[in-house]
Amino acid sequence: MQVTHLLIFGHVHGVGFRKFVRHTAQKLGLVGWVRNLPEGIHSASSGQAVEAEVMGEEKKVQELIKLCKKGPYLAEVSDVEVQSVEKDFPYNEFMLRHDTD
Repeated sequence: MQVTHLLIFGHVHGVGFRKFVRHTAQKLGLVGWVRNLPEGIHSASSGQAVEAEVMGEEKKVQELIKLCKKGPYLAEVSDVEVQSVEKDFPYNEFMLRHDTD
């Protein structure tokens, strides 16, 4: 299956970004997951990152990416890295993950 992996950098922790992604993905009919990454795990200037994997209709995935570049009201997104990967994807809903590894 074609899965889109997202890394979203900027001021993205403590601003409801994961809930924003989940709500938006559910509204678009996408499945997958979203989670915060520990600060400093990637070389983004702010040190904050959110990771997501999504699957669904390509047009709707692109809409989610577009909205993630803006984020919710208090977020300040500096970059969104997008990568398509082929992998098994056992999800049938969009979930918030609380793990960080």
